[in-house]
Amino acid sequence: MSEEGRGAILGRAEVEALLAALGSQPDEMLDLGETALLLAALDRPRVGLERYRAHLTELADLVADSAGPTLASRALALNEAIRGRLGYDGDSQTYDDTQNANLMRVIDRRRGIPVALAILYLHGARVQGWQAEALRFPGHVLVRLSQGPQRLILDPFNGGAVLDAAGLRRLAKAIGGDSAELTAEHTEAMTNREVLLRLQNNIKLRRVQAGHLQPGLAALESMLLLSPGDWSLWAEAAELHLRLENLAAAAMALGQVIELAPDPRVRAEAERQRALLRRRAN
Repeated sequence: MSEEGRGAILGRAEVEALLAALGSQPDEMLDLGETALLLAALDRPRVGLERYRAHLTELADLVADSAGPTLASRALALNEAIRGRLGYDGDSQTYDDTQNANLMRVIDRRRGIPVALAILYLHGARVQGWQAEALRFPGHVLVRLSQGPQRLILDPFNGGAVLDAAGLRRLAKAIGGDSAELTAEHTEAMTNREVLLRLQNNIKLRRVQAGHLQPGLAALESMLLLSPGDWSLWAEAAELHLRLENLAAAAMALGQVIELAPDPRVRAEAERQRALLRRRAN
């Protein structure tokens, strides 16, 4: 992105173009903080990004100010900067408020859901050159710091608490019920694209569950900008378009499923649905 583009107040069409360009980039090229701000800008047209970018820079500088050489000191530096100096915390009171997944509003309010706060932790760590990744913990994104063979897992939503194996098991049961067990999948690393899609998926789900289908579709379309080759997102888009009686758009989305889905049974079902839609349109 050019310096001129960085300094401008961007309209929705410009933001969509930037996100679409990022959608074609390799995963490692996606800057989590910057991309999350662009996603947030879709819902806040004509709001300048510079002060939010400046805040991310301040956050990283605060981490650098107190960082030490050990893994424990790095975790402490992240917590002191993000929770201590900047006052971030998980929003347990209004958890389902979609503001908690819009990084601009998270910065404004200093409150967010796990995935949004994890993005701040990952940004603060990666600017220092530290190895940090989000974990695919169900319903509650965690952050893992690594230094050589050493690893340390933080819970950004709960004050950056360090979780050992027992703590991870307790969290798994708190989220999944007493029968839930900790598995290897809980601590698998997520890609940058997966983190961003999970952020937007929170917004999409809450909007659709509230019956706000068009705004839900808008959130889904932002996900498609970042991951245009994901057939499952196109299948969701087809369903939402159909519920909104956008028959031509639903047929187009099904066409993408037919082109992209690896499973021939999924492609066949999409073909069947598209044929039905075309008959309805005629």
